[in-house]
Amino acid sequence: MTRPSRSRRRCAVPLLSIVTAAAMSVVGLAPTAHAATTDHLAVAFDQTTGAVRGGAGGTLYGLGDPGNPTQALIDGAHITNTSQKPPGGAQHPTGDALRVEPSFFAGAGQDEYVYMQDQYPDFPYNGGKRPGDANNDGVWDYLPIVKQEAETIATQSAHPKQYVFIPFNEPDLDWYTNWSNDKAQFLSDWSAVYTTIQQVWTAHGLGHARIGAMGDGSFHSDRTTDFLTYAKAQGQLPDVTIWHELNPGSLANFRGNTSTYRGILSKLGLPSIPVDITEYGNPRDMGVPGQLVQWISMFEDQKVDAQTAYWNYAGNLNDNSSRTNSANGAWWLYKWYGDLTGTTATVTPPQANTTDTLQGVASIDTTAKKATVLLGGGSNDVSVDLSGLSSSVFGTSVDVTVRADRLNGKEGLSQQPPVIVSQRATVTNGALSVTVPNSDRYAAYQVEVTPVRANRPAVDTSTVSTVEAENTTLSDATIYTQDPASVNGMASGGKDVGGFSKADSAATWTVNAPTAGTYRLTVLGGANAQPGQHALFVDNTFNQLVKYSADQSWTYRGTASVLVQLSAGSHTFSLRASKDGTTVLPGADITLDRFTVQNVTNGDTDTYPAVDARLAGGATMTYGSGTSAANGGASLSGTASATFFVSALESGYQDVSIDSVTTGASALTLAVGGRSVPLGSVSGAGSWRTTVRLWLPQGISEFRVGSPNGATVTGVTTVRGATQRAADTAAADAVRVEGESLTLAGAAKAVSLPASTGSNGDADANGVVTELGYLGNGAANTATLTRPSALGAGAYVLTVSAANAEQTSNLNYNPQVVNRFLDVSEAGGSTARGTFRNGYSWNSFWDTSIPLDLTTTNGALTLGNATAYAPDIDVVTLAKLVAGSATTSAR
Repeated sequence: MTRPSRSRRRCAVPLLSIVTAAAMSVVGLAPTAHAATTDHLAVAFDQTTGAVRGGAGGTLYGLGDPGNPTQALIDGAHITNTSQKPPGGAQHPTGDALRVEPSFFAGAGQDEYVYMQDQYPDFPYNGGKRPGDANNDGVWDYLPIVKQEAETIATQSAHPKQYVFIPFNEPDLDWYTNWSNDKAQFLSDWSAVYTTIQQVWTAHGLGHARIGAMGDGSFHSDRTTDFLTYAKAQGQLPDVTIWHELNPGSLANFRGNTSTYRGILSKLGLPSIPVDITEYGNPRDMGVPGQLVQWISMFEDQKVDAQTAYWNYAGNLNDNSSRTNSANGAWWLYKWYGDLTGTTATVTPPQANTTDTLQGVASIDTTAKKATVLLGGGSNDVSVDLSGLSSSVFGTSVDVTVRADRLNGKEGLSQQPPVIVSQRATVTNGALSVTVPNSDRYAAYQVEVTPVRANRPAVDTSTVSTVEAENTTLSDATIYTQDPASVNGMASGGKDVGGFSKADSAATWTVNAPTAGTYRLTVLGGANAQPGQHALFVDNTFNQLVKYSADQSWTYRGTASVLVQLSAGSHTFSLRASKDGTTVLPGADITLDRFTVQNVTNGDTDTYPAVDARLAGGATMTYGSGTSAANGGASLSGTASATFFVSALESGYQDVSIDSVTTGASALTLAVGGRSVPLGSVSGAGSWRTTVRLWLPQGISEFRVGSPNGATVTGVTTVRGATQRAADTAAADAVRVEGESLTLAGAAKAVSLPASTGSNGDADANGVVTELGYLGNGAANTATLTRPSALGAGAYVLTVSAANAEQTSNLNYNPQVVNRFLDVSEAGGSTARGTFRNGYSWNSFWDTSIPLDLTTTNGALTLGNATAYAPDIDVVTLAKLVAGSATTSAR
């Protein structure tokens, strides 16, 4: 992304905050409502294209601070490469390479790049002018900056050899824009920075420092040829070749660019120099599975690494995760991509090298006996035509599952994508065709083929209604087309509803409930930089308020959900801007995109098959013969493990069940975010279900399952319903306290948010939210939680509903968001720190969960921050990680 484009984007954000919804109307192409034809995507698994590289999930400034994003989000997205600012860099308040290093390398991290010029506070750097020699000492003013950055990383990093320095970012757009005039200067400057960095590395005994170049904002064959010719002659070749691919046209042109680049290497007699596209994609692509799968497919096909561009906020994987710890649709796509193992297969789409069309990437792992295809970008049903499925690997009867990952907004809370196809199929001469039902160009799909499993997941039937807001009966609201060629956030179905700001504004539709029970309504919409509320009427009777947390803008969408009790039969749902028909609810001017109703009578239930787990330590997949209960399971023993990434819509207790098969006495081990959970043991052979009640944070949790004595684990299931919600406040396991009801000291005090703010916080009968403010910014400004006697020493989770909208001045382009930190100290014990991401508004509250290992019987917990303000707090809940004891029963 060129920085000038960023600058224009920066200006667009506040503009969207003040214009009326009518000004958002654009004319463009919407996805087709129904698939009229069938597209074909051919995959030849016997024509492999090399080992899975897995490098297209990188990020530029996707990591903000320790804990932002969380380790679970980083690990699940399988981020192998990232670019960050240099230590102490002034370009952004977060994203310091050394600060995020521990979490990056704790996951899949391999290469951490440093944008060295981001030491400057402005862009264009240094006012757009190449620095001179201000001190008249014969030293180029940029070289001391380069040297200091290299020195700091050499001496303070735990992984200095895994860094790659980028001395120049988009030099074709800054400092060296006119190649005819600036070429000689750039080449001389390259030698200067190259020599400076290598001298630092040599001085510290680190050998060769890795350096990337040129770093141009787009590919230029002339600049690249001249540079590599010079660098070869000087013995100063880059270790990685870097450029950016930021426009929709890159989807058509990138393979041509890489072909030209490799031709240059060949012509110059140079060995292969790897490529990292350190910025890719447009704002319209971020958070959209059907767009991003096109980029991933292209980069994986060319075996290059690539990093999503930084268009908005640091620390949220570039709009590809949501809130503080949650997945959006894009995160699940990157999780799928990170799951690929083995070798990639040849994929033939209907139109290669064509922007905004059906594309795909495929892999086959003959050891794990799994073939996978990720696809998306088209608007028709897709026949995925598979060939090369060897009978010696898969047999002639296989199990096929297809999951659908749809657009759910950048701040939408997305659960594991549902199964939409589940079938047992016959492979004939290695061939099989799978039909993927599709009419959504913004969705991505995962097709998995394995030998026959004992427990192939069934098609998800929980959704009883999903309707685009523009297809409901509207009153005093306007439909807008969101042009996919624009930079605005994509809308589900290509359209959304705005102008929802009048007393009679309403969206009404019909929902058919198959049985009496509990249903979840989820609204996808955009609350413009402030929280808001709508009134839900069911069968023309007020049911409850739907409360929305703030989003960045009307098109930077999130989700809100409520539980509704329904009788069997047809019901009329109506979402309204007014509860009484006269007074508009605070913050009601929210764009509405899609309404989904799911049957959750038996709780929100998700099953995570072992087929989708990441195996380590010698774990293998098991496929036997006949109907063995172990078929499709992960065989574990010794230090072998299977890692699952599970998702929770809300913070609280879930019943977590692990299904296993044993041949004798055994036991399972479970680590949740690295914290051990006792599960007990079994005395003999059998098929077992081990269940334990765990407090899980909203969003993603990482489960690592093992069995030192041996077991085959077939899957993990999570359930959260009325029983589990009731446990959230059971005195034996948890305590919930309003922030202002803690024992306050110093400047910390209660602050009231009037009903007119539309806050999504914990409100009284009059709609007033009272929060804890002015916490921290001094050691004396604290709040203390007295622990009830039932909550003694042990493993806990402190869940804090909090607000943070702090920013530094927008000096250059992207919003300069600041994370706030909360220190939690146990009297007589230790201190833990939680990181609180910017949530757009001081009246909007998100959950953040902090693991606590308490060592005293009743030591009070003191909340604060001695050096800076902590977030504003609505509610805190201290809960035991494990409620009760695990139980095991035969299946």
